[in-house]
Amino acid sequence: MIKPSDNSGSLAASAQSLDKLRAQAKQSPDQALKAAAQQFETVFMNMMLKSMRDATPQDGVFDSEQTKMFTGMLDQQLAQDMSSRGIGLADAMVKQLSRTLTPGTATALPQVSPAAQPSRATAVPSAYSENFQQDFVRQLTPYALQASRETGVPAQLMLGQAALESGWGRREIRLPDGGNSYNLFGIKAGSNWSGKVAQVTTTEYHNGVPSKQVEKFRAYGSYAEAFSDYAHLLRDNPRYAGVIQQGQDAQSAAKALQVAGYATDPNYAGKLAKVMNRISMLS
Repeated sequence: MIKPSDNSGSLAASAQSLDKLRAQAKQSPDQALKAAAQQFETVFMNMMLKSMRDATPQDGVFDSEQTKMFTGMLDQQLAQDMSSRGIGLADAMVKQLSRTLTPGTATALPQVSPAAQPSRATAVPSAYSENFQQDFVRQLTPYALQASRETGVPAQLMLGQAALESGWGRREIRLPDGGNSYNLFGIKAGSNWSGKVAQVTTTEYHNGVPSKQVEKFRAYGSYAEAFSDYAHLLRDNPRYAGVIQQGQDAQSAAKALQVAGYATDPNYAGKLAKVMNRISMLS
């Protein structure tokens, strides 16, 4: 059972608490994960108490907006006190996320046809914080802009694919030793690839039906190399001429990518559009 430190003097969602959590994540990821899970359990308990309050009549003689405000503050502290004793939710989250985020255990990534050579993750991430997504976009934007200048393809599209394929950087393809392949776009290592490779189990869609298989993927020395290679793929492969022709229309380019066979997921263009919309909100 997680035994959190006593922080009853501050609300679970305070700015100070979040700042401490960010600093802790840099120094001790495992402890930060436990603290984040504890915070989530606190928020969950607070939501449960709020739902119970909402189901109770509050139109008595002594009820007012002020009493509701103080009742809400009391519920926050009650939730924090209850979660400090633990209901098992934080422990379950730590156990699950520890398996998911362990280096070298990459989540299966859906594949494309052998002719296209890239393979990609299809689930639109929804559980990551806005700050993490902003950091991802901020870090990769310079590379996306450079690749956009080389190809004419919108930087937003490239960032969207990088986020979709890698789960905003949380599901990047790993090398056998656990190192990062920097392969944000899931590009496979064909016979013409002479660099390093990473071999992982992925998901390929055949006639809309997913199946697992082991594939080799290209490995790069940096994100800059990954974006440059991706730019060459779009610019030099005739099958993606339709993508180039869309110019700066990111939504049309996403549809052209699916038509060209970049991914076998039948819903790829729609998922990519949702991620690009999220990036627009973060910009």
